Amino acid sequence: MADEARPEVVVAGATGGLGLRIARELGQRGARVTAVVRPGTDRARTAPLEAAGATLAPVDLTNSADLTRACEGATCVVSALNGLEETILDGQTALLEAAVAAGARRFIPSDFALDFTRTKPGRNRNLDLRRSFHERLDRAPVRATSVLNGGFMDMLTGQMPLIQWRWHRVLYWGNADQPLDFTTMDDVATFTAAAALDGDAPRILRIAGEVTSARGLAEAASAVTGRPFKILRVGGLGALDGMIAAARILAPGRGQVFPVWQGMQYLRDMFGGHGKLDPLDNGRYPSLRWTGIRAVLARR
Repeated sequence: MADEARPEVVVAGATGGLGLRIARELGQRGARVTAVVRPGTDRARTAPLEAAGATLAPVDLTNSADLTRACEGATCVVSALNGLEETILDGQTALLEAAVAAGARRFIPSDFALDFTRTKPGRNRNLDLRRSFHERLDRAPVRATSVLNGGFMDMLTGQMPLIQWRWHRVLYWGNADQPLDFTTMDDVATFTAAAALDGDAPRILRIAGEVTSARGLAEAASAVTGRPFKILRVGGLGALDGMIAAARILAPGRGQVFPVWQGMQYLRDMFGGHGKLDPLDNGRYPSLRWTGIRAVLARR
């Protein structure tokens, strides 16, 4: 018999960086976690899940019967799947249908981005995929909660080239004082786990570990390194449009989730203020402590 005192949560995409964090945090909060993984997944990727106490469910997302069995008994199904249309639309829809068929009461989609409910369709491929999935999710007989967190703060130390460490510059487009939302993956995972166990969580939760600007990033980098960082305006948002168009021709990155131009699309939405998160729901779970940008930059 299931332990009624321990809610069961299914996590798909649990071998990824964010999914693993969510699974760990759920376990630490007393949940029983089932991690949906692809059959044949390398042991090196599944071992951390087992160490965290998760039960592995090797399931192909195209096998609806097995996927439904993996979701049986779950109070909430969390998707941390990452990919393009085949994953975000097809795979995630299969997961949603399995969750409904298994009787799961709640579903958390793999959104974890800017506020795409407020961005313009056709301007950001990855956000468009999430918007399309939401149309399916909102028609499903399940209570859904999306967690929107802005940019991953961890990327400021390398993958997101705003901070040019060698040249002591912070790049920006448009306005140097445009507010930008950032949250660490650890904090996103902690908040998501809390939301997965919160039966009253609303449709959308917006969080940001810190709201800053290009000017604020320069101040943070200066404080952490002891070297003065200056801001450098690359151009206006129109110039960024041109860079995106050129990158799509010169470096199309077919099949890649984050080709160069896709990252630029995120920057355009951030510096244009289109994906700004407001209001923030940081206070919904008062025990959470948010990591600031200086703490992340100091780890570099």
